Amino acid sequence: MKRKIELLAPGGDLDSIKAAIAGGADAVYCGLNKFNARNRATNIEFEDLGGIIGLAHRHGCQVFLTINILILEHEFRALVKLLNRLVNIAIDGVIIQDLGLAYLLSRHFKTLKIHASTQLTTHNAGQIKFLSKLAVTRVNLSRELNIAEITELTQAGHDNNIETEVFVHGSNCIGFSGLCYLASALEGKSGNRGRCSQPCREQYLTTAVGKDFPLNLKDNSAFHDLAALYAAGVDSLKIEGRVKKFHYVYTVVNSWRRLLDNFYTLDKSSGDDTDLYRVFNRGFSNAFLTGDIHKSMYIDNPRDNSALHFAGLKGCSSAEEMEKVKQELYDAKTRIIRHVESEIARLDSTKPRLNIAVAGAAGGRLRVAVTTADSSFEFSSATALVSAESGDFAHSKKNRPRRIDLSSLAQRFAVLSETEFQLEELECAGLHGEVFLPVKELGSITKKILSCLTGSRETIAPLALPVLRKTAREISRPTLAVLISSIAQLEHCATTSADIYFQLPNNLQAEISRFVELFVANRELTPWFPAVLIGQDYAAALELLRQVKPARIVTNNSGIAYAAWEQGIPWIAGPHMNTLNSFSLLCLKEHFNCAGAFISNEISQNQIWNIVAPADFALYSSIYHPIELLISRQCLFHQIEGCEKSRIDADCSLDCVKSSSITNTKNVPLYIDKAKGCYQRIFN
Repeated sequence: MKRKIELLAPGGDLDSIKAAIAGGADAVYCGLNKFNARNRATNIEFEDLGGIIGLAHRHGCQVFLTINILILEHEFRALVKLLNRLVNIAIDGVIIQDLGLAYLLSRHFKTLKIHASTQLTTHNAGQIKFLSKLAVTRVNLSRELNIAEITELTQAGHDNNIETEVFVHGSNCIGFSGLCYLASALEGKSGNRGRCSQPCREQYLTTAVGKDFPLNLKDNSAFHDLAALYAAGVDSLKIEGRVKKFHYVYTVVNSWRRLLDNFYTLDKSSGDDTDLYRVFNRGFSNAFLTGDIHKSMYIDNPRDNSALHFAGLKGCSSAEEMEKVKQELYDAKTRIIRHVESEIARLDSTKPRLNIAVAGAAGGRLRVAVTTADSSFEFSSATALVSAESGDFAHSKKNRPRRIDLSSLAQRFAVLSETEFQLEELECAGLHGEVFLPVKELGSITKKILSCLTGSRETIAPLALPVLRKTAREISRPTLAVLISSIAQLEHCATTSADIYFQLPNNLQAEISRFVELFVANRELTPWFPAVLIGQDYAAALELLRQVKPARIVTNNSGIAYAAWEQGIPWIAGPHMNTLNSFSLLCLKEHFNCAGAFISNEISQNQIWNIVAPADFALYSSIYHPIELLISRQCLFHQIEGCEKSRIDADCSLDCVKSSSITNTKNVPLYIDKAKGCYQRIFN
């Protein structure tokens, strides 16, 4: 019997969540109106979450909540309030990016399962070990990986008790997720903060090869690669699309549900993908997954490609024929929408109603009767009620007796409506006289009700935000460092007193011997590791650490950070590790003995000022440099000035050296750079 793979669906609003459930999703991921990376989606209110969880669980579907943005210092108080509410509902996991949030969850909210977002750019085994140390239970792997790389990382995940999740349908980004600052630099809308405006999809001035949308990739589809993903051991197949409408979600989920069911029962690993073309798409490609990265991955139009696809299948050659195809597609979409509307109308996310009646008099116990549609239960307080005249009010403030009436009980029992139930009626007619009960006993009663409602699930008391205080630090002159990337530049640094960082390329494997010799001969050089190190290049980076044993390193890759920690090599977190709050620094220091960190270039001077560094922890800031906007595994020159190769091969990363530029319709130029041994990059 085949093992089951989870089908994970997007839910941007309530209708989309219902559509995912109706379509056959095993799990759905959704975000609240704060702290999630899809601000453009409608999202949901916390008050709706309990009903959504109840609906999903009744249909065998899990619910994961996205808190997958970088958190600013001033937001942690509100974030902890949210976490205090989440731990007492039946949420199945939280999806995160911020290392400070990972620190809080792993230390203080241990009942919440942690899933690492695609924004953490996970692409090597060291990163999986790094996340495992932070109690992460699942990781979403980078979309740029091929099936062999996914297989290797899935095994590494399973070896470290971590599941793997792979995007199988939806938008492709031109750059590695989590390492894109394009919208941040151009429009002040950080993708790492959930505000990406997709400038990569925008129109640019026509390039030399006639392209108007040179950064626009086709959508991802692994519909015909199920057997390979199954063989790779992947645990979850994830569909992108929290800004898409409910009929899109249903159509994609239902197509994949049928494919999976046929795979389990009939051993068929491919199926009919016609419906996928009937809803929004930019054309489809599985080139990252197959490792065949080529120029046909691009499409010079970011809008819906459905009509053009079906027109191409029918060989339309006239405007009249094209209009007929559009009408047929419109009719098909209308039928889909009506069908899905009828499906989701049958799904009720209204929370079951909860009625509570209380009774009692001074000298007796407070009697509580709780009734739901499916059950009822009663119990009495452990402490007797007292009157104002006879009560002992010499208690501590924390446990002082409180008057029991409709107002005080409504306030105390409000937390019950944050579960999968809704408090509908609170009846106090059975109370006689003015009576009081200690605050602690009121809390105990609430916990008993919660325990009965949630199947004895433990109720967790609220946690206060840990207070981090700045300690007195010795004032010293700042030190200067210079980042270089070639031997020629090193020769010009002979007379400087600045520290010298040497930037390593992404392709380390081919020249590992040369770099080992460089650092052995120049012990004053500090290796600067890039953000992306995949496969053999990651292995080569480990070998460099082993052979050189540098006095310290700077790394933008958490996998290399983990290796440095294991080997006792002092390390500094580079700017691509996106540290911008005190708790992320504390995470790096306490878990991995980090010596210091570059503060993210995405935050302001005032925001930097509020960050509290741990003791014996250095803060760094990059003050003069080209602004790197994104890193891509794709060749950008296909769309700009052309390339003699139609696809990327092993020599492209190592040997290609090119530069060019594109300019958007707002007359903002972007610089495209391909350095020797590096992936392609865009600079402002």
